[in-house]
Amino acid sequence: MTFLVRFHAEAESELNEAVDYLNGESPGLGEIFLNDIQHAINLITDYPEVAPILKGRVRRKLLRKFPYSLAYSVVGEEIRILAVMHQHRRPFYWRHRN
Repeated sequence: MTFLVRFHAEAESELNEAVDYLNGESPGLGEIFLNDIQHAINLITDYPEVAPILKGRVRRKLLRKFPYSLAYSVVGEEIRILAVMHQHRRPFYWRHRN
């Protein structure tokens, strides 16, 4: 099955903010972060249930190289990225997203 990946608007903003911040810390670090994000997305599109359930139908896929994770849900043939979460900040701030 082929899944369509869709980012919630706020998750897309979080992704862009993280890339900008990381590039500010070290040029090119944002690109490495994006590669890590893409690896996680590839994994969850191939194996949607690979990540543990965080709450309800929402799963959390940890990134390999950065202290971030993707909160996502699978709805039909769509994977909805609800948040690009930093691991050391407010848990469950994204609960209102769907």
